[in-house]
Amino acid sequence: MKIKCLIIDDEPLAQRVLELYVLDVPSLELVRKCNNALEAIEILKEQKIDLIFLDINMPKLTGLEFLRSLKNPPQVIITTAYAEFAIQGYELDVADYLMKPFGFERFLKAVQKVLDVIKPRESFIPVKAAGDTQEDQYIFVKSSKKTYRISLNDILYIEALGDYVKIYTTDRMVISYHSMKSLENLLSPKQFPRIHKSYIVSLSKIELIEGNQVKLKDRYIPIGTNFKTEFEKLIRTI
Repeated sequence: MKIKCLIIDDEPLAQRVLELYVLDVPSLELVRKCNNALEAIEILKEQKIDLIFLDINMPKLTGLEFLRSLKNPPQVIITTAYAEFAIQGYELDVADYLMKPFGFERFLKAVQKVLDVIKPRESFIPVKAAGDTQEDQYIFVKSSKKTYRISLNDILYIEALGDYVKIYTTDRMVISYHSMKSLENLLSPKQFPRIHKSYIVSLSKIELIEGNQVKLKDRYIPIGTNFKTEFEKLIRTI
């Protein structure tokens, strides 16, 4: 079951940013966007909402006034440009307090706190097909209510975002709520070396190495200082 979300913000641009972020997280489902808290009150009467992204400075009824009016509020993540209301927000037991402008990584960390409360952790199910080559191997990855079959030969690189990972393949990107360490243990380090604390790359997909970066398709990935020596050893043994 997906987490049903409500965005309450009187700024169209802020609404759009949050909407795009929500759409990028498979566990979330956007129910409505509201321009003010009064609209949200009506929606909460009609259906169950699991998570609210709530602005503070809004006309008629502020976000904090709205939150105080709720008897049994859902999980709430404050999204605001005003740092001075942080203490009041946490006193109202909000899950997190995001200062505008915030990036996707910070957004994911806030959502992760809600996921820890609402739903159990999802996982990878490794499956090795017949054969010994990378082309014959694949994994199943759980993402929200869907499970994706991903061929190891299709993986370009894997990016860590907190306790999430983003798996980039030749034709798609899958976000799953899991640790980078578990994937590192699952995949062969000779085929999928970790070259940075936030990146695992497919060695066969590297087009060039330039300075402290590797290029895969149109993306440059940094080589971390703590990973450079082992990566250079791996390259020399090929």
